[in-house]
Amino acid sequence: MLEHGGRLQRAASEYGIPLAEWLDLSTGINPNGWPVPPVPAEVWQRLPEDDDELLPAARRYYQNSSLLAVAGSQAAIQTLPWLRPISRVGVLHPAYAEHAEGWRRAGHRMVVITENDIDARLDDLDVLILINPNNPTGRLWPRQQLLDWHERLRQRGGWLIVDEAFIDAMPTEYSLSPLPVRPGLIVLRSVGKFFGLAGIRCGFVIAEQGLLSELQEKLGPWPISHPGRYVAARALADTAWQQTAAASLKQQGQRLQRLLAASGWPPTGGCELFQWIKHESAQELHQSLARQGILTRFFADPCSVRFGLPADEAGWQRLEQALAQPEVRRLLAGYPAIVQ
Repeated sequence: MLEHGGRLQRAASEYGIPLAEWLDLSTGINPNGWPVPPVPAEVWQRLPEDDDELLPAARRYYQNSSLLAVAGSQAAIQTLPWLRPISRVGVLHPAYAEHAEGWRRAGHRMVVITENDIDARLDDLDVLILINPNNPTGRLWPRQQLLDWHERLRQRGGWLIVDEAFIDAMPTEYSLSPLPVRPGLIVLRSVGKFFGLAGIRCGFVIAEQGLLSELQEKLGPWPISHPGRYVAARALADTAWQQTAAASLKQQGQRLQRLLAASGWPPTGGCELFQWIKHESAQELHQSLARQGILTRFFADPCSVRFGLPADEAGWQRLEQALAQPEVRRLLAGYPAIVQ
């Protein structure tokens, strides 16, 4: 399987630092997620039911009635490739690699493209997959550009898949979720990132009902546990928390950008939930911080590192102090870090 952030147990073993002493910045998940209340005992004892509170809450939150709840958007990423005949599929690099892996495993012909050559390559594709904003670069495409690309694909029976996992904290005019569904337009949403609820594995697919029915048939019954549905429904309905969280994440994202830049590592891109640095010394930076008990997400191609948000003021101060250490400062001057 592919590598992902959040592998804290492995880092603790590799660097010999107890688990409790780590500052984990390796994911793009809100570190101050929605406060989960106690779950009633009967929720654990009964099978999930489709006619509970989850879908009404999701329809209000995403402003769309044509949606399907899935076990995290990952479930859709792995299943959608099996709903099309063999196709030419455009995938970005760098981007969330599970998209490309899912279509490759299903036998499709992969076409690797960059963020800047989508328009020129589009007519050679049957399917285009975008993450908006992109992970890890933070590239954000305006709504009209996405709709234009979708229309060109639709005319040839193609699909545009837009993964909006990191869009919740952004202005609503960037999202495609509230728009009427269209043939060949598939939008993925996640409860894991903005709400900080990755552990319940809940996401949604917004598309035409015919495609949703096919997807539901493939996924089978009970894709989300009853406790997961219970928690997600209440988080999606909590508009007061959502407004406060969006404003807070915007401030925190800007703070992280300023801190990295002031420390000599100006981000190449990012969004409210993470900042991304493309640098020839990114691996050494990742390792140097890990020796101080701070876990970031390293990418080998291109050589880069992604920073998530600290959860509290102590975490912010710890990150600032770690970036000021001589071992890290030496990397900026082109010298290797000195390992004691």
